[in-house]
Amino acid sequence: MGLVIDYIEGQTPIDEDEKEGLLIKSISTREELDEFEQYNIEKAIEWTLGKRWNSNYIISENFVKELHYKMFSEVWAWAGEFRKTNKNIGVDKHQIGISLRQLIDDANYWLANKTYTDDETAMHFKHRIVKIHCFPNGNGRHSRLIADVIISHIFGKPVFTWSRTNLTNKGEARTKYINAIKTADNGNIELLVSFART
Repeated sequence: MGLVIDYIEGQTPIDEDEKEGLLIKSISTREELDEFEQYNIEKAIEWTLGKRWNSNYIISENFVKELHYKMFSEVWAWAGEFRKTNKNIGVDKHQIGISLRQLIDDANYWLANKTYTDDETAMHFKHRIVKIHCFPNGNGRHSRLIADVIISHIFGKPVFTWSRTNLTNKGEARTKYINAIKTADNGNIELLVSFART
């Protein structure tokens, strides 16, 4: 039968050829997929807790890919690889590397010049990387975890709470999160910072 997914607002559909990369062939529903992905993500979070990286590594293409790989490698064969198709969000697939390079250069400038507060720096990076949409799936979760790594490893502060809920499910928290993302799209990051610390 294959994997059948019902998408909610803000979720990027997975193309049929990308579904072929599913490593656990018994998964057939969104709920099952979410469960296996969450288990893999929890292992990735544990992995980040046991490491000490400097900003040069965290703010790099290698880390962006490695973190995604750690989050999804037990579920998707293409974990850690940039998407090869265009989506309903994100830059053109051929522009991913260039756009990420620009983000990395900007982030290094922000850090060197203390352009933003610590929380704002992490949120600007999170917001920009999710807009690039580097991967076929998991971009929102990846962007939130990378923001947590930035705030904890670079700035030595507690990770964000993200409303202490699963933002992949429908509900009030997801609605507020999507609204904060849209507000950031219009140049105001404050609502996203506030949501992340709620």
